[in-house]
Amino acid sequence: MNQPSYSKTLNQLSFEDTKIAFSSKTDFKLSKSYWIFAAMNQIWIVKLGTFFIKLLLFLHFPIKKLIKSTLFEQFCGGESIEECQKIIAELHKGKIGTILDYSVEGEESEKSFQKTKSEIQETIRKAHQDSAIPFAVFKMTGIFQAELLEEFQTESGLTEENEAAFQHSKDILTEICQLAADLHVKLFIDAEESWIQTTIDVLAYEMMEKFNKDEAIIFNTYQMYRVDMLANLTEAIATAETKAYHLGVKLVRGAYLEKERLRAHEDEYSEPLHKEKEATDHDFNQGMLLCLKHIGAVNFCLGTHNEASCLQLTQAMAEVHIPNNHPHIYFAQLLGMSDNISYNLAAAGYNVAKYVPYGPVESVMPYLFRRADENSSIAGQTSREFSLLQKEVRRRKTA
Repeated sequence: MNQPSYSKTLNQLSFEDTKIAFSSKTDFKLSKSYWIFAAMNQIWIVKLGTFFIKLLLFLHFPIKKLIKSTLFEQFCGGESIEECQKIIAELHKGKIGTILDYSVEGEESEKSFQKTKSEIQETIRKAHQDSAIPFAVFKMTGIFQAELLEEFQTESGLTEENEAAFQHSKDILTEICQLAADLHVKLFIDAEESWIQTTIDVLAYEMMEKFNKDEAIIFNTYQMYRVDMLANLTEAIATAETKAYHLGVKLVRGAYLEKERLRAHEDEYSEPLHKEKEATDHDFNQGMLLCLKHIGAVNFCLGTHNEASCLQLTQAMAEVHIPNNHPHIYFAQLLGMSDNISYNLAAAGYNVAKYVPYGPVESVMPYLFRRADENSSIAGQTSREFSLLQKEVRRRKTA
């Protein structure tokens, strides 16, 4: 009889093993990643490069091939689900799942909503067919006009003329969630800006109450850089337990810091975010321990590139004798980043998945620009990636 695998202690589990971290990369791919992060490690190169790429795209210069073989290849799986198959197989070989993320942004026409709906449904069907894909994911703004989401959570609520449009998008949402439930595919609803997030929460909980009776299908995302989020998560757990449905939770620190602070300043209201990173870290870690405490009712995914939080959760799992591969617990990172976390966790028997963005090169450029900008602005993130790549390059040369 197979014995369950329990978490290693903090001293045993290390994210420094670059042989495991980059085991899927050939020498050529390792070298390419090395030079990409070497460039991204220089903020002035990121700013200048982003400016010129935007300019050349605006002038319709033929640079798609260059982008596709560099930034796009590092952070995206392909232009279509079919093109992602190679990276799905590669990650699966390393015992890592794939979360296909259709990353087209900023389109709000009915045609784009229908296209996004079809694409999300395709990722759900693909996940149903392929055990290497444990989750599907989407953003509410892919099927709702952002203005309607914002209007819904104002004091006056939706105007009469906007109710039909809102209900139309809600019908699309229900159709997507119904398909996920029918095919038993777990579905992440990504978090967005605070001025539309309350509406997203309301819709997510409504879908959970409808579809999460027997298992966690619908997952809401909690951005722990918000001052109210730990309390919101606590209340969500209590509500789910009272109403007898499974709560699906994806925990992240938060992705819209600059936009949140700018809007709060311009509209002269108090920032909804923690002032200090330490407070965000505290709430994130408390949130994951809270989910662990209620593991019978909660399925959760730790969406983070923070090594300390990942180690803390593995230690907490070990202390209460929860096996590494408990089906209610996942770790997730973005493709092209933190392979030292993903591959070492997977090698130790934890459930791990990578977000794999895909879509036409031109349409995912906003995502790629944000990725480059965030990497250069997050203290130490790019330097950490670069130092690990340097370490592996040196190891292979002397091996």
